[in-house]
Amino acid sequence: MKELTYNQDDLICALATGWGASALGVIRTSGIGAIEAVSRIFSRPEVLNEAPGHTLVYGYIIDADSGKQIDQVMAAVFRAPRSYTGEESVELSCHGGVPGLKAVLEALNKAGFRDAGPGEFTMRGFVNGKLDLTRAEAVHEIVTARTGRAHDLALHRLSGAVETQINLVKGSLVRIMSALELQLDYPEDEVGDEILPLPEEAGAVRAKVEDLIATFRAGRLYQDGIRIVLTGATNAGKSSLFNLFLKEERSIVSEIHGTTRDYIESWVSMDGIPVSLYDTAGLRDADNPVELEGIRRSSDVVSAAHLVLYIVDGQAGAREDELERIKTGNGEILYIWNKIDLSSEPPPEGVFPISALTGEGFGALEDEILMRVRGGLSIGELSGSAVIDSRRQRDLLMRTSEALVHVEEGLSLNAPLDVIAVDVREALDCLGEITGDVTSADILDTMFSSFCVGK
Repeated sequence: MKELTYNQDDLICALATGWGASALGVIRTSGIGAIEAVSRIFSRPEVLNEAPGHTLVYGYIIDADSGKQIDQVMAAVFRAPRSYTGEESVELSCHGGVPGLKAVLEALNKAGFRDAGPGEFTMRGFVNGKLDLTRAEAVHEIVTARTGRAHDLALHRLSGAVETQINLVKGSLVRIMSALELQLDYPEDEVGDEILPLPEEAGAVRAKVEDLIATFRAGRLYQDGIRIVLTGATNAGKSSLFNLFLKEERSIVSEIHGTTRDYIESWVSMDGIPVSLYDTAGLRDADNPVELEGIRRSSDVVSAAHLVLYIVDGQAGAREDELERIKTGNGEILYIWNKIDLSSEPPPEGVFPISALTGEGFGALEDEILMRVRGGLSIGELSGSAVIDSRRQRDLLMRTSEALVHVEEGLSLNAPLDVIAVDVREALDCLGEITGDVTSADILDTMFSSFCVGK
């Protein structure tokens, strides 16, 4: 394997919390000799050097040249291999002011630490056997989760749910491979035909792989979220519905046509799914160049939406062009009959009746939206299950499934055993890449480069 871009022998440091004024800022260090190196700029070096792992030591970070106190800190000591990275580590809880944090990092640089690269702490944890790649990816997913549900699913992956499922599949494949190798190594009259695996065995393993692949859509749904765009004629109630979703007066509501001149974006959680919600300029024939530009921009947003909510003014009734849209509509558009509190006309078939003013019908609308974006996915089915979120993992599982199809076919057709063994090995290698048993430095560099510095 090519050497990793990051030098694993270096002492590294980084701010693990965000830049900005706060009560505390945590600076993380790691590497062979990290405790002794920090002690050189610590006011109580002997105490720090002798501190057991998983203990806190109070003191000051000092400037090595002038002896000036830089900040008052609590130093958390971790001794190898019982640390996040598997190496010696000291985490400094400092005051959260930016100038002080910069000064502490400069002092660490002078003491022999270099600035850590993105994801380097987690990469070292992987290299040192503290976590596999599925758990490493889950760390990033926890950091970037936007809803509680996304956080829970990522935390379940961090606990080893995906790794456990992959290892179960690998165990089954190893048993199949062992049977094939036994048959290849010994004459047929010594072991007999009954030792050969059956096609049904490979089929059962493939079913487990495909069950895991099927969770990818749910994983990405809760991690990436969806884009919902509100559109329709002017004064149909788009801004009122937008505010109802957000439960705040975010968009200006007025009886004047063309109030919204550009799209407005905000985000909301719908049962744990992060939703980017857009209120757009009303559709009408306009002369004002500013309004025309707003309508053009809104059209671009609509074209990129996962789901479009087309709002019809139920009080005024649907126009001919709107009725035509409803009749020929597709599954990506949900038609809404607004202002039912003021309308005497019933909505056309398949159009959702609501009042953005009173909230009547809004609960049913939310249920319909969730049913559409989930595509029949049951949240209860995900509870306690391994759910993948990584495209890398999905692609490797698909390659695994393809290899197992060849294994099934080979066993059914009595193909040469060495040919079948090649396909089994391909499946095992793909699973090994998922957990990191089989990987390359290029893959690791690409994966960890998306992490934040300090993680």
